[in-house]
Amino acid sequence: MHHPETWVFSHESMRHLAEQVVSKCADKGITHPFRYHTITWNKFNDGFPNLFIENVKDMVNNDVIFIASFHTPEVIFEQLSMLYAFPRYLARSLTIVLGYFPTGTMERVDYEGQIATAKTLASLLSHTPLTSRGPAHILVFDIHALQERFYFSDQVIPRLESAVPLLLQVINPATHSVAFPDEGAYKRFHSMFEKFEVIVCTKRREGDKRIVSIKEGKVTSKEIVIVDDLTQTGGTLRECTSLLLKSGATAVSAYVTHAVFPKESWRRFTHEEGDVRLNKFWITDSLPHAVEIAKHPPFTLLSLSDILPDILLRFDIR
Repeated sequence: MHHPETWVFSHESMRHLAEQVVSKCADKGITHPFRYHTITWNKFNDGFPNLFIENVKDMVNNDVIFIASFHTPEVIFEQLSMLYAFPRYLARSLTIVLGYFPTGTMERVDYEGQIATAKTLASLLSHTPLTSRGPAHILVFDIHALQERFYFSDQVIPRLESAVPLLLQVINPATHSVAFPDEGAYKRFHSMFEKFEVIVCTKRREGDKRIVSIKEGKVTSKEIVIVDDLTQTGGTLRECTSLLLKSGATAVSAYVTHAVFPKESWRRFTHEEGDVRLNKFWITDSLPHAVEIAKHPPFTLLSLSDILPDILLRFDIR
């Protein structure tokens, strides 16, 4: 009788996370085989992907986990090619871990002519073929807008998780207050911080200027952690940090699940180059460059590998 194994694959940029997940599943005493398998990620001379799965004939009737990263458009096509292939090689089930959904901030059309690319990417993922156990599961951490789950078709099952429990392991309501940089972040995350004192900031535009102010909450003599799902250039975070310090906070730290930081804009927060001093800046490894960023204070890495094993096992992948 065949006893299914769990095969873990990853894009080459996420191998570090995949190997940590496999190792931590072993530490939990999981008895069924849970192994990392390799993919050869090459390119033909014309630049298109030349991909190869090792020992693919042995994949039949085994569960597959693929840890993806769509951190740049150049790597999306090759990973979609792989995702579409797994069911055709008779994988029993397929779980796609896409920590960061990159087009999540372009989820709506405010005026004619705009393109909601969040819908486009969801449609591409929705074309993943069915496995013998049904639709692929797509696991996303702290997607920018919860309604984006409805952009996926019924051919796949989006699973929306949060990495905020990683932050809750390192802060304490007795010593920290939590600030949200805008009302959107408050609506999204405040229920996870019921034991904490909460500060809500708000922002408005006056011409080309962005004005950040405190809407509610006590700041004076507080050690504050700013919480949001992602940061791009970090402009709002920097302005919010400056405001909280000027308003009497004893120290300010920050947390984002997705450290996007295009064009190395993270350097604006480092102790060597930054113009605003954060005590700590917690980020996760939902994006591959986060590992390198975390080598520079005040950045500190909280790894998704600490919560992924329990989340994956909750999906009954065995």
